[in-house]
Amino acid sequence: MKHWIQAARVRTLPLSVSGIIVGSFYAMSQGMFNWYIVAFALLTTLGLQILSNFANDYGDGVKGTDNEDRVGPKRAIQSGSISAAAMKRAMVITSLITLAFAVLLIYFAFKLHENYLKYSLFFLVLGILAIASAIRYTVGKGAYGYRGYGDLFVFIFFGLVSTFGVYFMFSKSIDWLLLLPATAIGFLSVGVLNLNNMRDEESDRKSGKNTMVVKNGGAWAKKYHFFLIITAMVLVLLFAFLNDFHFDQYIFVVAYFPMVSHLLTVYRNKNPKLLDPELKKLAISTFLLAVLLALCLIYFISDIVVNYV
Repeated sequence: MKHWIQAARVRTLPLSVSGIIVGSFYAMSQGMFNWYIVAFALLTTLGLQILSNFANDYGDGVKGTDNEDRVGPKRAIQSGSISAAAMKRAMVITSLITLAFAVLLIYFAFKLHENYLKYSLFFLVLGILAIASAIRYTVGKGAYGYRGYGDLFVFIFFGLVSTFGVYFMFSKSIDWLLLLPATAIGFLSVGVLNLNNMRDEESDRKSGKNTMVVKNGGAWAKKYHFFLIITAMVLVLLFAFLNDFHFDQYIFVVAYFPMVSHLLTVYRNKNPKLLDPELKKLAISTFLLAVLLALCLIYFISDIVVNYV
């Protein structure tokens, strides 16, 4: 059990649900809420993240990318604590469980209503695509993570899809203002992946894993990282301004302090191998930002909160 928990990479899980939290509470701020949608959206997203982590362990393990040159903690297949066959079975089981959660999520969102049938089918296809994408990140000869497309996958599914998708399930409509925090969460999630790739640049290059960092170099990766984090911070501030937040609703900027500290560490860093602790710092900071922003969104509707407690 200990080895499976390690393979699930628990420290990545809070980051994966950040978009769900923001999208759900944005809907709640408009008087729409359903705990079943929230619960199964969270379970589906966690399932996708765990599946992605298992697939990453499996793909990099069988390809030999996880080797003695790797900086971070040893992966399950690399260390021999879990066999490749067992990890493959775990991927299949996790895929089926995640798909079941997705189906339940779709049911509670649309209730098989004939007017929403096309929405149900769309989200079912999207769920299957998300599961396939989580696996194909590092698994197979055409794994897109080895061609530098991992950033795009993370941005789309853990930024746009999670935030917009859960909001749409409540409202059955699109609110384009939500694009600002959705993009911010996506950028911060990509930032965590970029840190990981900066740390592993040397070993990835040797293994033929052509991440964005390997393709463009460490100096470019630092500039890219600053763009992702600073732009995300600005987008959330703009979202608050356009939503006419009161002064005390800007409490979410508390999450900016560890982010600024993180950027200073990255700026001063001369050895990418020492960036490993920063992954956890940025992931937790993103989760903290999502939680504080969610609380700020329901600041003026305490009566709705009381009704749902």
